[in-house]
Amino acid sequence: MIEDEPWDNDGDADGDFDDLPEGEDSQLEWWDFDDRAEMIGAIAGDVAFIIESALDARGEALLALPVNDDVMPVLEALAEKQIKWKYVTIIPTDDYLVPVDDPRSHVKTLAQLFLTRGARVLPIATENEDYHMAGGAANARLQDVKWPPDLVWLGMGEDGSTAGMVESADLEEALDGPKDKRAVGLLPDDGDTPLVTITKAAICDARTVLVQLNSAAAQASLEQAIEEGPNSISPMGRIFADLAVPVDIYVEN
Repeated sequence: MIEDEPWDNDGDADGDFDDLPEGEDSQLEWWDFDDRAEMIGAIAGDVAFIIESALDARGEALLALPVNDDVMPVLEALAEKQIKWKYVTIIPTDDYLVPVDDPRSHVKTLAQLFLTRGARVLPIATENEDYHMAGGAANARLQDVKWPPDLVWLGMGEDGSTAGMVESADLEEALDGPKDKRAVGLLPDDGDTPLVTITKAAICDARTVLVQLNSAAAQASLEQAIEEGPNSISPMGRIFADLAVPVDIYVEN
C-alpha cells in the first residue's frame, strides 16, 4: 500500500544569469525572467546542479517538491535531466488526504515523473480521515528519513501561503510547533480537503530553499512579507524570518 511503503525503483545548470540582479544579502538572490521557457530551463538546470552537488558530497539527495500548475513544466524538464536518480529521494512539500489514484494526489504526480527515472518517491499523506493522526504519521515517517533536505522548493499563494500552510486553525502548529516536528495535518478554513504539510522548521532545516513566483505582483507580496518578518500575517514572511540558508527566488514577469 502506498501509505505504508515508499515508491522505490532499483546536469549542469542551464541559462545565462549575467544580467540578472543579485540580492543584497548573499543568502538571498532574486532571478527575474521575461521569458517563461528561459525560466523553466534555468530552474531545472539549477535544481539538477543542487542534486549533483549533493550526490558528489554525500552520495544521495533529498528533495521536497511542490505540485501545482506553475511548477509542472519545470518538474517535467527536471525529470529529463541525466541524473543518477536511484540515489535521489523525493517527498512532496504537502499533499491531500486522498487515495493515491486521486488526481489531486501530489505523490502520484511526482511518482509518474520521477519513479520511472529510478528515484525513490516517498509519500507523506495517507487516506486517514483524522488529519491530526495523518500529520503524526507523516512526521514519524520523515523522522526516519536521512535529514536535512538538500532542497525545499516553494511557491506562494496570493495570501502568502506556501506548501500546505493555508488558513487553518492548525496553522500555528505548522509555523511555530516544536523544532523537531517535520510535518503536521491541517484542515483548511475554507472547507477544502484536509492535507499534510511539512513545517516551517522542516523548511528552515533545508540546505537550500528555492521559491518560484509567477508574477511581479507575487514578488512585491513576498518582498513585503520579508520586510514584515516574524510579525507578518503571511506564512512566507514568518518562514523567511527564520531562514539562514541560501535562498534563490525565481520570478516570471
